[in-house]
Amino acid sequence: MKKIAIIAALPGELKPLVRGWQQAGPNVWAGRIGDCEAVAVAGGIGEVGVKRAAERVFAGGGLDALVSYGWAGALTCAVKPPTACAISEVIDTEDGATFATKLGKGYRLITLDHVARANEKRGLAEKHQSVLVDMEAATVARIAAERNVAFYCFKGISDGYLDQIPDFSRFIDGVGQLRMAALMAHVAVRPKYWASMQRLGKNSGEAARGLADLFRGSLPKLL
Repeated sequence: MKKIAIIAALPGELKPLVRGWQQAGPNVWAGRIGDCEAVAVAGGIGEVGVKRAAERVFAGGGLDALVSYGWAGALTCAVKPPTACAISEVIDTEDGATFATKLGKGYRLITLDHVARANEKRGLAEKHQSVLVDMEAATVARIAAERNVAFYCFKGISDGYLDQIPDFSRFIDGVGQLRMAALMAHVAVRPKYWASMQRLGKNSGEAARGLADLFRGSLPKLL
């Protein structure tokens, strides 16, 4: 039986996918998708979160594929929340490294080391010819290459091109966890974020559900 590992940043990204699976540890779930044995981990935001998750999934034995999974932001108006997207290529903006997924077709995604700010989205889109951005996929891709396992990437759009959201990077701790209480306190006294944060909450839930459907439907064709 094929075995896959799915790495996300936050539990909410995985919730619709792992419903009914066995809880195998804090923010770790084990189950099956079709004929595949699967483990899913919400390791935290950014590179540090991915590395923690990778340690967990590779400790369980050999894998046939590693999947970067979860929410992404739109860099242009070409894609809108809560669309679920298959990714064909990931670019690490730190060093320019490019990683192709095994999908062969789909969107190009860039990975940043911070939450993309509204005033930099257009420049990033033009420079990299990309419409999506996240903080984890390039690290997952690099680990998959180092371990010589297949790499796939699926993302659901949580925030739109024009959404004004706060700099989440300020509220991510040293192990990639979001300090939600501090973030909400910050937002509470800044009305300019209220509408976008409300949309973000709604779109995130819908994107996660669409993402689970897309992934389940795509998996039989991948392995």
